[in-house]
Amino acid sequence: MIEETVYQHYLAALLAGRRVECHRMVQGLLEAGIDILELYTALFQQSMYRVGELWETNRITVANEHLSTSITESLLNLAYPSIFATERTGRKAVISCCANEFHQMGGKMVADVFELCGWDGYFLGANSPPEDTAKYIQEVQPDVVGLSLSILSNIDRLKQHIEIIRAHFPNMDILVGGQAFRWGGIDMINQYAGTEYISSLNDLEKMIKGM
Repeated sequence: MIEETVYQHYLAALLAGRRVECHRMVQGLLEAGIDILELYTALFQQSMYRVGELWETNRITVANEHLSTSITESLLNLAYPSIFATERTGRKAVISCCANEFHQMGGKMVADVFELCGWDGYFLGANSPPEDTAKYIQEVQPDVVGLSLSILSNIDRLKQHIEIIRAHFPNMDILVGGQAFRWGGIDMINQYAGTEYISSLNDLEKMIKGM
């Protein structure tokens, strides 16, 4: 369990751009045996949500937000030895950010949770054209596809992504999530059969383990 004092110390270092200090804190947590999902949700995700809130209210600059994101993405790498040591199940997931979506942190973390559960998580990155996603799905033949949306104004891009995937793969299970849905849009997802909204990384882990 990550204590509030540890989180606040980490957040302060993150906002100040103290990369080495953040690295040492995360490395220390890993060496102490922190649960990886706890690290992702209670430290990485919570701090990035706070960074987003500070940016939205003009309390930090775009430069601060970008630096915090860059530091956090680099810290994900520290968890990979533990994540990739998980016994493989032979199942696969393709994770993609929609076109015009340039915030890829959430998608990366989703792919990592699949890896933590023994799947192969193929993360296609930010601003992925739906046609290219469909081609990659054809190539990899995953068990499930995940789509990440961070900005609600891009929801029409998400709809296009879903419709193109569904046209090519009518029986493919599609998971959708991201910060955008804090402001709405869930009703749109429910219009598509075989498409499910996942509200958190914890819910994602439970769903994966039940598949």
